[in-house]
Amino acid sequence: MTEKMAVAIRHVHFEDLGTFAEPLSAAGFTIEYRDVGHADYLSFDPLEPDLVVVLGGPIGVYEDAAYPFVADEIAMLQTRLAADRPTLGICLGAQLIARALGARVYSSSIKEIGFSPLRFSATGLASPLRHLADVSVLHWHGDTYDLPSGADLLVSTPQIEQQAFRRGRNVLGLQFHPEAETGAAFERWLVGHACELSAAAVNVANLRADAERLGPSLKHAAVAMIGAWLEQIDG
Repeated sequence: MTEKMAVAIRHVHFEDLGTFAEPLSAAGFTIEYRDVGHADYLSFDPLEPDLVVVLGGPIGVYEDAAYPFVADEIAMLQTRLAADRPTLGICLGAQLIARALGARVYSSSIKEIGFSPLRFSATGLASPLRHLADVSVLHWHGDTYDLPSGADLLVSTPQIEQQAFRRGRNVLGLQFHPEAETGAAFERWLVGHACELSAAAVNVANLRADAERLGPSLKHAAVAMIGAWLEQIDG
């Protein structure tokens, strides 16, 4: 198997590739994390990696005045997307891809935090996301975006229409978190987002219990989903 490079842009340490890491390795990818806060974290040729994954984080795309690196990430993505290089965005990452494609990103005025199932479009059911059709996925966001021009809506929830989109075979944006690990790893999410959970009046004990109950099914489905997507991208 030819070795390939996947660069993962990480905004907070505990929001990593999670359950996606193993299927990426199985597909022949060497994973290299690039962490916000390192002066040279974007010092790579945007076209060089075989895959770029932009992970989540607790800020808004529209907060670029407070967080100047947002504009740098958007510029990197614009170069990569213009060449249709394989790119995956999760939560904040999906919003950054949407913005790089010219779409508006904004507050939804809703804190959608917790596990719930997805509603699929016909396109979504014919996509790799079909593996998530019978499970509850983890939602953890307060922002949304308009569907980018040329993209297909894949899934929604009753609260938020834009939950995932694709542009062709190589670009996928996931507003939710299929990659999130449960058990001890999930505790880092609960601690890292403690202020947000408190402000949203989320019952932490219930959220932890849901993760324990629903996590194994989500992991199985998420591994199948990302594996199917990796098989169909055009490197």
